[in-house]
This record gives sequence, structure tokens and C-alpha cells, in this order.
Amino acid sequence: MDEKLKTWIEVCALAHQYVSSLDNDRLEEWPTFFTPDCHYEIIPKENHDAGLRAPVIYCINQKMLRDRVVSLRHANIYEKHTYRHAISGLVLNDEKDGEITSTCSYIVALTNLAGESSVYQTGVYHDTVVRREGVLKYSKKVAVYDTLRVQTLLATPI
Repeated sequence: MDEKLKTWIEVCALAHQYVSSLDNDRLEEWPTFFTPDCHYEIIPKENHDAGLRAPVIYCINQKMLRDRVVSLRHANIYEKHTYRHAISGLVLNDEKDGEITSTCSYIVALTNLAGESSVYQTGVYHDTVVRREGVLKYSKKVAVYDTLRVQTLLATPI
């Protein structure tokens, strides 16, 4: 099999495992998709495109991701909901020095306790993936959402 195709399949599998953990309320798994010194943020497209560092969520290591999960489980007050991600258009942009950069479009549908579903957010992931002990992990994941505002409280990671 072509090496680039093999890499694409591996990155695609990582992306689908990532969204599956979020969609199925396995939030404790979420930090395990990242390296210990990772970077994770959610930022509006307008700020991202203008180079303005104003994300709505900003974590600079795996411990911060774990803290976010603990907070969601035990401290934060928010309406229970379910996410369903649809991802498409995975493109490998570059691979050098053991880092793979990629982009992937996403759509997140949110279903509330009343059973009403709506499109919560659309955007693109800008990812950097590295291999650690034979396993692909995100060293950087930036979710750039298409609108300037978040419709409701952003509690669960995107």
C-alpha cells in the first residue's frame, strides 16, 4: 500500500475515534488522544484568520484537558446534551520531522433533553499529529468554527 495512503487511513481512524469518544460521552478518553505537551483550542474563524489569539477554549497540555473533563463531570452546571459529529474532507497537508499536519471539516449536531436537534457548530480542524510509541496522537488540535459567536454555553469539547 502507498505510504501516504496508509498515513491518511491512520489519521482518518484517529479522527473518527476522537469524535466517537465525544459523541458517546466517553469524555475521560478525550485527553488520551493528545500528547502530554499538547495544544488544544476552539476559536472563531474571524479571529483565526486575522491572527487574533482569542480562543473560547485554550489548553496547553494534557493535564488541562483532564481538568476540563473533571470540571464537566463535577463542577460545571449546564444542560445535558448529546453531540453527533460528522467529519469529512480529511487532507494531509504536510509530513516532516515526524509531524503530520492535516485539515478536516466538521459539523456538530446538538440534541437537548427535550429531544430537539440542531446544528450547533460547523468548522474545520487544523491538526498536527505525531507518532508516540507506535500510536498517533494529536500534538495540536485547533477547532476553527465558522461563526463569530457560540450559540449556547460551550461545555463539551468539539
